[in-house]
Amino acid sequence: MAKVLAALRNHWKKSTFGACLLGWGGHWLYERHCDNLVRRAACQEAQAFGNQLIPATMPLKKATVFLNPAACKGKAGNLFEKNAAPILHLSGLDVTVVKTDYEGQAKKLLELMESTDLIIIAGGDGTVQEVITGLLRRADEAAFSKIPIGFIPLGKTCTLSHTLYPESTSQVQHITNATLAILKGETVPLDVLQIKGEKEQPVFAVSGLRWGAYRDAGVKVSKYWYLGPLKTQAAHFFSTFKEWPQKHQAALMYLGPTERPPEEPDEKSRPPFFVRLYRRLIAYLSSPKGSSQEAAPEDWEELKLSTIELSIATRNRQLDLTRTEDFMDICIEAESVSKGQFVHRGSQKMRDPHVCPEGTQYIQASRCILQLPEGTEGSFGIDNEEYEAMPVEVKLLPRKLRFFCDPRMREQMLQAAVQQEFMAEGQSPAASPGSIQGT
Repeated sequence: MAKVLAALRNHWKKSTFGACLLGWGGHWLYERHCDNLVRRAACQEAQAFGNQLIPATMPLKKATVFLNPAACKGKAGNLFEKNAAPILHLSGLDVTVVKTDYEGQAKKLLELMESTDLIIIAGGDGTVQEVITGLLRRADEAAFSKIPIGFIPLGKTCTLSHTLYPESTSQVQHITNATLAILKGETVPLDVLQIKGEKEQPVFAVSGLRWGAYRDAGVKVSKYWYLGPLKTQAAHFFSTFKEWPQKHQAALMYLGPTERPPEEPDEKSRPPFFVRLYRRLIAYLSSPKGSSQEAAPEDWEELKLSTIELSIATRNRQLDLTRTEDFMDICIEAESVSKGQFVHRGSQKMRDPHVCPEGTQYIQASRCILQLPEGTEGSFGIDNEEYEAMPVEVKLLPRKLRFFCDPRMREQMLQAAVQQEFMAEGQSPAASPGSIQGT
């Protein structure tokens, strides 16, 4: 023992390096063990769904998975096969996996897709944007948009996962939770933005559109990888050398929020045909005769803007299942920003792209038209995908698609809505009549 201690003391550099290597190796093995336990528990839960009995005449549910293997720097395919695929196959679904080979292929594949019971998107924000764009460009999109959609977050940026799933301690747990949420069947309606240029086909987004200096600088962050944790600040700092202040001028026309219509009943819960016919007859007879049913003129508002960044975003990040109006958020940030503020806010926007700092003009709209001056250069960021900047019309499609979500997240949304109602009435849920308080 004394000889061992003496050898360690005489070769303390090698001993220190060996101890560090041993500690790192032990930690790596422990993480792999924890990941395997998470996978095993998820597979056991999925097996319970697969063991459920169904009538002999009922066909298996078809699930079509659109997998982008290039997501997450080429790791998405391996992540899917290890963490999501076993759960889907054990659940009893008839799974068809469609792998995309190049950018934009998912849009074309959706045009040829046959009927399916579930659509599952395995990738990041770009894959989501491609799939919903291809889905809503179909001639029969009214029928296909009712198909529930699942999202397995495998990409570098997965904005939608913050709405649908709770935070997880590891990537493996996050993926397995998202896959199990598809089997549990809870869904939430999400708004979609239809973005249409003058000549191009419309593009659809579930997060939003960004145009401005922060977005342009954020795209260049990866070029400064050699600066490590300072790469974000460096990208925004060096972008101030080209032109300052970085102004973006445009004309904006918009319509205000619209009243939310009642939800359409499911096909299974629809009343009988004669009941629906009777209701329509009563509504027709009670309507005033001879009155012209002219639609009210649209009240467009117009403004000229000069901003450092403009963003148009859905309310999917702050989902409210009980709100009575439908609208999208338009944030016009002040152009008077110092270089220090620009670097600081740029770092914040890398974490939350649609955060609006103080001094921002905030508009709620259901539809808008963005007119850019001739010769305008630059790019839009639509769901973190780059598109050429051009005049566009943005239209909100409220509750257009239904996405699977974790039941815990849906419960949190409903609780938050109840708390807001109580706060609007000037009382807390605990003090409301009929509530039971512990002694």
